[in-house]
Amino acid sequence: MQKKTRDAQATKAKIINTSMILFSTNGYDATTADEIAKACGVNKAMIFYYYKNKAGLYGAVLSHALESIHDEVISKDKEYLHPLEDLKNFITTYALYCEKNPYLPALLLRELSNSGAYLPDMMFDSMRKLFALLSKILKEGEKQKLFSNVEPMIIHFMIVGTINLFITTKPLRKKSIEIEEDLNTCYDCDMEYVADYIFNKVKLMLGV
Repeated sequence: MQKKTRDAQATKAKIINTSMILFSTNGYDATTADEIAKACGVNKAMIFYYYKNKAGLYGAVLSHALESIHDEVISKDKEYLHPLEDLKNFITTYALYCEKNPYLPALLLRELSNSGAYLPDMMFDSMRKLFALLSKILKEGEKQKLFSNVEPMIIHFMIVGTINLFITTKPLRKKSIEIEEDLNTCYDCDMEYVADYIFNKVKLMLGV
């Protein structure tokens, strides 16, 4: 029984990871269940058994990633007792997760560029939870009089949007320095450095 459970979990993980790549590369409409099944080495019936239809799979792909980030931030926040440390943890966790899963930022940007045309309810809920988590951190900092002039949604977009674009534009930034070597595109910047840079700039904006 345990082996069957492990096999099912491994299959679902493979379907999720493969689907993320195909959806972010080709878009929702151009990606078919047949293509996903072929890339995963499973039959289409198995995909629909787990996720009902393509829309259900699409929602599961994005929800899985966003929930993973949310849960990791929550887990690490238990180690901290200060809003500044929580804010840095949020930024660093999101940045490092996206670095390890570079197709996620591309998928989010593609979805948002379509004004949420294919935004399933569970994906919307996962995005909302991530924003609510950052809002809670910012409100606690404001309550402790550490932060001022707090606009949670703008700060959220600054953090998440910057990281998403930084990840997805890496090929373009590399091409730019191949044309003009002296152009600083931060192509070789370490992701922890990037996260720390964003954190320090957000701190200044919050009056810290």
